[in-house]
Amino acid sequence: QVQLVESGGGLVQPGGFLSLSCAASGSISGIVTMGWYRQAPGKRRELAASSTRGGVPSSADPAKGRFTISRDNAKNTVHLQMNSLKPEDTAVYYCKVRKLVTDYWGQGTQVTVSS
Repeated sequence: QVQLVESGGGLVQPGGFLSLSCAASGSISGIVTMGWYRQAPGKRRELAASSTRGGVPSSADPAKGRFTISRDNAKNTVHLQMNSLKPEDTAVYYCKVRKLVTDYWGQGTQVTVSS
C-alpha cells in the first residue's frame, strides 16, 4: 500500500499563486508516475499535471504555462506550483501516484480562486 499526504491549497484571489505538495510513504518502490488531478463541482476529475519518474512532465491544456510540476524521487514527493490562478481553477485537487498498474489517490485538498 501507498499512503499519500497532501498539503497546500486554500483560498487565493484571481491572478494569485498557490503551491501543493504530496508526500508518498509505505510501499513506494515501483512508483512510476506522480501527479495531480482536479475535480470541480459537477465535473469529472481531470488531469492537472503529472511527472514520470524521469521527471518528464505532462499537463492539461488549461494548466499549460501556468502550472509547474516538480518531483523529488529521493523524498518521494511531488509539488505543483500554480500561478496566475483563475476562478475556473477552483476545484478539489488530488494527488495520484501509479505503482506498477495500481493507482493510489490522496484525500484531496480544496483550492478556491475567488475575489
